[in-house]
Amino acid sequence: MPDPSAADAAPAVFADLRQESEELDALVGELGTGDWARPTPAPGWTLAHQIAHLHWTDRASLLSLTDATGFGALVEEALKAPDSFVDEGAREGAALAPADLLARWRTGRAALGEALAAASPDARFPWYGPPMKAASMAGARLMETWAHGQDVADALGVRRTPTARLRHVARIGVRARDYAYAVRGLPAPAEEFRVELTSPDGSQLWTYGPPGAPQRVTGPALDFCLLATRRAHRADLALAATGRDADRWLDIAQAFAGPAGPGRAPSPRGPR
Repeated sequence: MPDPSAADAAPAVFADLRQESEELDALVGELGTGDWARPTPAPGWTLAHQIAHLHWTDRASLLSLTDATGFGALVEEALKAPDSFVDEGAREGAALAPADLLARWRTGRAALGEALAAASPDARFPWYGPPMKAASMAGARLMETWAHGQDVADALGVRRTPTARLRHVARIGVRARDYAYAVRGLPAPAEEFRVELTSPDGSQLWTYGPPGAPQRVTGPALDFCLLATRRAHRADLALAATGRDADRWLDIAQAFAGPAGPGRAPSPRGPR
């Protein structure tokens, strides 16, 4: 099944984003006030920081869709503090009372959902990287929601059931291959890789790249998504690489924009 999210209609990815957000909401919606201060695997970030970051990014996405000039001002502010503006946005939201933060996140993501649905499907909207169509923006928001939701789940000791929505995360991870090299100042391989991922329910093989490519990555889609969002160490995942370049990529794969950070250390419990 080649590139399983490439042909998705915009309404499908919009619905998937809504469902991903609702799943995370179910994890945090009934937490007590004190639980929001629980540390997560991201150094210095509590549960409140995780939700605050998603709310902050949803607001930026909404501004991109509705006010390009206003979004440009956000970019200018980010350029003044490229290494800290993300943390600053999370800190601002995390300082709110948990009930207030939760309400703002819910209201903000609802407004973003409406703006995404109303956007022209062929228009491109500004972002911190290349401009994106509304469907691509929704896929990126889903990727971030899932990744930060993983931080929340890990902090709460919850094992989430992976869904077919991971096809959006996997696709971004594959398409961001060259970015992972660029952000580290490394040259990207000239040839495409073949990536073959088993869907979460085991019923499909999600494939990307030329079938005959000598450089290959295979394994569970969940493991690839955990790797590409840097939510698990490669040593703890059942991913296999064929070829030196593909093997190197698994050490640096990154689906999100910005500095990679240190990533997760290998789990003392071993593979998932």
